Amino acid sequence: MDQSHQPDTELWRCAALGDQDAFAALFERHVRAVWNHAYRLTGSWSVAEDLASATFLTAWRKRGEVALVNESALPWLYKVAGNLARTEHRGSARRLRLVRRVGQEQVADHAEAVVDRLSAGERVRALAAAVAALPKAQRRVVELCLLGELPVPDAAQLLGLAESSVRAHLSRARARLRTDLEGTR
Repeated sequence: MDQSHQPDTELWRCAALGDQDAFAALFERHVRAVWNHAYRLTGSWSVAEDLASATFLTAWRKRGEVALVNESALPWLYKVAGNLARTEHRGSARRLRLVRRVGQEQVADHAEAVVDRLSAGERVRALAAAVAALPKAQRRVVELCLLGELPVPDAAQLLGLAESSVRAHLSRARARLRTDLEGTR
């Protein structure tokens, strides 16, 4: 049966009951958006690929526990990807500190070196670092609304905040990001 036209809520309900085809339809529908979101958060193609995979693995494992926002799985998937990106960022920072302490130099991956040469990639990494430096409330709102392009009402519902609070966090975050990123143009 063609499940491509069924709403996310129906596919999620079927997946929660063990229907792998329904979950595959959700995956096909949202994997590109989740990968793009992970890339905007990390600035790395390979890390974004890993995060997208981990996001859907988490979705499969928690498919029976999740309530969708406005009949879409995407807000929840963005939230999972954001959490995984933060965990990855902390792990990378720990590994880098360890390498510095030991006194070894990291050997750059050729593919990452090519990406590093692209000015767009540099701006994305600068943005990812600036977003990671935001206070937690502002960072989550930016990840969902600006990077994930989620509407303010959906983000407010997902985060359990008033829409006015989400808008205030967005305003403060935009001002800080403008200041922090002025030198990267």
